[in-house]
Amino acid sequence: MRDFSHDTSALALNTATLGHNLDGFGAGWPVERVIDACAAHGFGGIVFWRREIGQRAAEIGTRVRAAGLEVSGLCRTPYLVGTERPDRWLDETLSSIDMAAELGASVLTVVTGGTEPGTKGTLETQKILADRLAKVVGYAAERRVRLALEPLNPMFGGNRTCIMTVRDALNVCEMVDHDDLGIAVDVYHVWWDSDLHQSCASAGSRIVGFHLCDWLENTTDMLLDRGMMGDGVADLRAIRNAVESNGYSGPCEVEIFSRKKWWRTDPDIVLSTIVERFRQFC
Repeated sequence: MRDFSHDTSALALNTATLGHNLDGFGAGWPVERVIDACAAHGFGGIVFWRREIGQRAAEIGTRVRAAGLEVSGLCRTPYLVGTERPDRWLDETLSSIDMAAELGASVLTVVTGGTEPGTKGTLETQKILADRLAKVVGYAAERRVRLALEPLNPMFGGNRTCIMTVRDALNVCEMVDHDDLGIAVDVYHVWWDSDLHQSCASAGSRIVGFHLCDWLENTTDMLLDRGMMGDGVADLRAIRNAVESNGYSGPCEVEIFSRKKWWRTDPDIVLSTIVERFRQFC
């Protein structure tokens, strides 16, 4: 397992950690200021949300690389299945792939959406999901973008997701059977899974993303009360070991939705805290 006690080159900021994924939260820093601050604090990469990029993908990607960083990923595709799936899911998914390519992001996160109307359980929806992914993954590969299925905590099952474990995500990958469809492992969503190590071993090189945060013992909001690393009960090093022992050597992406605490904190303090906790606990 990699030693991060004196090395933050693998550390990446997901800008949701500064509140940039939702309107009205965070300090509202422009993209340029976030890039400069990440460089100053020793981060190696940044993961943006599509809403921040607009028509400036190539420009922003160039700015990131000029600062000595990499665009580690992009969040996210639209929902591909479920009741909240937009009618134009295909066009929007292709557009999100184009944006990732223009940014120079090698990974585009896929949050699947919930169960399809009229279905029960998850298997039928997963089959529909696999069929829709098969329609876009080749295009992503041509654009040198890998799609990363992100399993979500079961509390989002039926609403935001139809895959809730790494095993679920791997099953969908196997249905699609394409090298450029992988899996993103997020601590917040998988910390509870007693089969995680075995599932990661089965996934192997399919793991193309790793997201850091913590699970607060007394969380007050399913979506917007994630913990800073070290403040919760997730076994962070054991989870990273499950991911890295099977070949993952990519960025460690800090993604913390925290409406009441970290989004109300000065971003420079948030960034310095991330660096400190990354070295100490991850």
